[in-house]
Amino acid sequence: MEEGKPAPDFSLQTDTGETVSLASLRGKPVVLYFYPKDDTPGCTTQACGIRDSWGEFERAGAVVLGVSPDDEASHAKFREKFELPFPLLADTDHATADDYGVWVERTNYGKSYMGVERSTFVIDAEGNLAKVMRKVKPDTHADEVLAALGS
Repeated sequence: MEEGKPAPDFSLQTDTGETVSLASLRGKPVVLYFYPKDDTPGCTTQACGIRDSWGEFERAGAVVLGVSPDDEASHAKFREKFELPFPLLADTDHATADDYGVWVERTNYGKSYMGVERSTFVIDAEGNLAKVMRKVKPDTHADEVLAALGS
C-alpha cells in the first residue's frame, strides 16, 4: 500500500444492509479505518473519537467508514450503543483487510493468530491513497486523521 497509488476497490455490506463500494464514493475523500472488533475498549475509544469530532469530519467533506471482520448485526449493535454517525462495514471473510494488507499475524499473551492490524487509509476524491496510517493509537486516531485530511 503506497501513497499516491490507487486504493483497492471494495464492495461491503453496512450495518444497515446497504452495499458500499469505493468506486461509488468518487468525488469525496474517504477515511477507511480497519479495527479488530466491535465493542472492545480500544475500538470503542477509536470510534467514539471520530464521533466526538464528527463536525470536523463533515467540514472536511469526508466519508468515514469503519471496517472489521464482525457481521452486520454486531455492527448495528455497536453503532447504536455508541451513537456512531458513520457506517460500519462487515468484512467477515477479511478479503478487504487482505487487499489493504491489514490482515496479519498477531500475538496476544503468547498466542499467535490472524487478525486486523488497526490501520487507516485516507483516500482522495480520485480514489488514490493520500495517507497510509499503520498501527494507529485509538486515543489520538481522530486528530491524526483530521490532520491528514487537512494536508
